[in-house]
Amino acid sequence: MATDSRDLGGETMAGFLLRRLLNYLVLIVVATSLAYMLAAGALDPRSNYEGRNPPIPPAVIDARLTELNLNDRTPLFERYLTWAGGVAHGDFGKTVTGDSVRDDLARRAGVTLRLITIGLVLGSVAGVLVGACAAVKQYGVFDRLATGVSFVVLAVPTVVLANILIIAGVWFNGLVDAQVFLVSGEASPGLQGGFLAQLADRGRHLVLPTLSLSLGLIAVYSRYQRNMMLDVLGADFIRTAMAKGLRRRTALIRHALRTALIPAVTYFAFTFGSLLVGTTFTEKIFGWHGMGEQLVNSISTNDVNTVAAISCFAAFAVLVASLVSDVLHAVLDPRVRVG
Repeated sequence: MATDSRDLGGETMAGFLLRRLLNYLVLIVVATSLAYMLAAGALDPRSNYEGRNPPIPPAVIDARLTELNLNDRTPLFERYLTWAGGVAHGDFGKTVTGDSVRDDLARRAGVTLRLITIGLVLGSVAGVLVGACAAVKQYGVFDRLATGVSFVVLAVPTVVLANILIIAGVWFNGLVDAQVFLVSGEASPGLQGGFLAQLADRGRHLVLPTLSLSLGLIAVYSRYQRNMMLDVLGADFIRTAMAKGLRRRTALIRHALRTALIPAVTYFAFTFGSLLVGTTFTEKIFGWHGMGEQLVNSISTNDVNTVAAISCFAAFAVLVASLVSDVLHAVLDPRVRVG
């Protein structure tokens, strides 16, 4: 019977994740399609050829735009079907300069994901710990300090926070007379050395941009987790666990924190989506050549296919984050597997 129960639980969990995956795939198709329609309708690739000296013949411009599937004289839905057919085969079309969108974004995706993943893990884990400690020591010195710092961080825009970190990093480098924090680029060009030297150099470049993303997350998660933890601390099952002889610390970690984590885990996917927006400014400020920087450049150059491809990547990334959130939710609360 125990084996049957485990098998049933496994099947239920698989069915739950499959249903969620199908829902997310439909949402990806809808979101990506709307993003392409919006980009193709709002951006004007034809304007890139205006004002040339000598002027480019209209027939040449039309031929070039048609070749890139960017001709505004072709019906929008026809252009969309051409683009969607290519995406189904892994081809996201050409940029306004004729380069492959897929090849360009393949490299940039790694840059952005490296920055976002580290920032998300650091921000969410640290935020949960700060919020839980603040709730346990409600109205204490730590709680008041965490509340004040969180509100200050939340009141500062990402752009301002990033520049503050750059100033602080430069000041600290001068104070210790060493390049501890590097404020521009992903790595030092022409750096000589082995694997450890390369790793240390990338780490010094990574610290400040990661902090610019994670500090806001720490502030948000700490406030969110504190409120959830306070709701759980007075629950009957916590008092019952302690009445049965369980130590307070064990009861708080095993029961209170696990229950309070469920809403925070649900919020995880939405946080990942907001980071994709926040990294646009971070990459521009710190000179990271990722997808956020390319999105800004593509809008300014009317690059419809690149904007649509980045939107597709963002939708897929949020899908993965949502699946991770669902798995963690199911682990913390097995009841969601039923139904």
